[in-house]
Amino acid sequence: MKKLSETLTELGIDFSFPIVIKDSNNNETYYEKSNGAWCKTGYNANGDRTYYETSNDFWCKREYDNNGYTSYYETSNDFWWKCEYDRKGNLTYYETSDGYKKGTPRSQSCNGKVVEVDGKKYKLTEL
Repeated sequence: MKKLSETLTELGIDFSFPIVIKDSNNNETYYEKSNGAWCKTGYNANGDRTYYETSNDFWCKREYDNNGYTSYYETSNDFWWKCEYDRKGNLTYYETSDGYKKGTPRSQSCNGKVVEVDGKKYKLTEL
């Protein structure tokens, strides 16, 4: 990525370091120091950080579920994790890129399925 200071210099716009840019919610979206180091940050509508990138070629991104819990995290180092939560915010499933798994993902849950026992049907409810 081209540094903002380079673009400002090319355009003949005067500036001083550090260069700080904030969005309408006062979240810092860009920061650059005089030594050339910079970082860029993205946020969702709730103000949660969704992306972070540095001049060292490191980046990470996050995704959130409908309740605002982090459901996915990934880095430029090829590491990721994903998780799921129940309605009360309790962690019900966790998996990482190195093969660790704990819990049961919703896609494998029996919640809402109907079973029949001795001719009677029962709908399963996840607790």
